[in-house]
Amino acid sequence: MQRLFPHPGLSGLLAVFWVLLSNSLTWGSVIMAAIVAVAIPLFTSPYWREKPRLRFGWAMVEYLLVVLWDIVVANFEVAWIILTKRDRDLRSAWLVIPLEVEQPEAITALAGTISLTPGTVSTDVSACGRMLLVHALDIDDHEQAVARIKSRYEARLRRIFR
Repeated sequence: MQRLFPHPGLSGLLAVFWVLLSNSLTWGSVIMAAIVAVAIPLFTSPYWREKPRLRFGWAMVEYLLVVLWDIVVANFEVAWIILTKRDRDLRSAWLVIPLEVEQPEAITALAGTISLTPGTVSTDVSACGRMLLVHALDIDDHEQAVARIKSRYEARLRRIFR
């Protein structure tokens, strides 16, 4: 079964999206979804790296809750900045975040989390994979902003990605 479905989660996701994109629940679309769900992971599996080992449980739930909370709070903060500050009063800055996580999937999750939070966007990862470049809309203290990202996101991702 592992040989036919090397990535079962991807197969399921592909089948669901195929049916959704075809916008009809007919036998033809279901059969085509099954073909796509088996063929794409089967043909691409030689190019996949080892699957990352994730620790499911409270660490992941905690991370998701922190991220959702930060997104909501940042939306209000950015709205306040837009409504009350003039452009010349903004203190936008580039932050260089040294990374302790090493897995590409964890770095991608961190960069995505930072970009999902309004007011910040991840722009680049160094060639060695040890630094992340982030642009922030309005920052008082650079070191405090870097420490906040590392403690709120990276530390939790280190517990999730073993």
